[in-house]
Amino acid sequence: MADLPLTSDELWAAVHAERAALADDLTGLTPEQWATQSLCSQWSVREVVAHLTAAASTSRLAWIRSIVGARFRPAVHNQRRLVEHLGATPAETLERFRAVVTSTVAPSGHTAAWLGEVIVHGADIRRPLGIPHVPAPRAVSAVAIFFAGQDFAVNSRSAVKGLRLESTDGGFTTGAGPLVTGPTLALVLAMVGRASAYDDLSGPGVPELIRRSQAD
Repeated sequence: MADLPLTSDELWAAVHAERAALADDLTGLTPEQWATQSLCSQWSVREVVAHLTAAASTSRLAWIRSIVGARFRPAVHNQRRLVEHLGATPAETLERFRAVVTSTVAPSGHTAAWLGEVIVHGADIRRPLGIPHVPAPRAVSAVAIFFAGQDFAVNSRSAVKGLRLESTDGGFTTGAGPLVTGPTLALVLAMVGRASAYDDLSGPGVPELIRRSQAD
């Protein structure tokens, strides 16, 4: 049975729960762990946390001003906002992140995308550190539905077009074509190009999904 869509209030509650869980997991990290390379481009664990703080602190108007100031270069915009929220030490980075755990500020009204932001970047942080975490199933399903339905910041819809996705731990299914199965979180991570998720997937559609992800 397919999961029922989450309401806006439920989506924000899931965002807050995921941020709080991540903040707790970050407590007590060593300086070496804070400096660990995350799964997100060239950012360290600490930089990804600052990026999440920036996302939870940037309103729509502030985002417009920032992206225009960056001459519509998302990487430049992201790096500037990251530095703004990094703080002088890892302890300050975490303190600033804790301060926005319950924030509902966002650059747009795509709440499922901001839930996806913290779930995906949470995995970017936790996996290299060996910290286990399984988000709430309905929360991950909501993100999977959103990512499969449109290209938003990443080409997730394009990556799975013409493929059939079926989760093995929830009610998420979408598409028609060669089958890709796996845990919902792995499907989400694969849709946004995280190679660490590929080994958790199976089915005849997996090679095509990997090919598309690696081509971006």
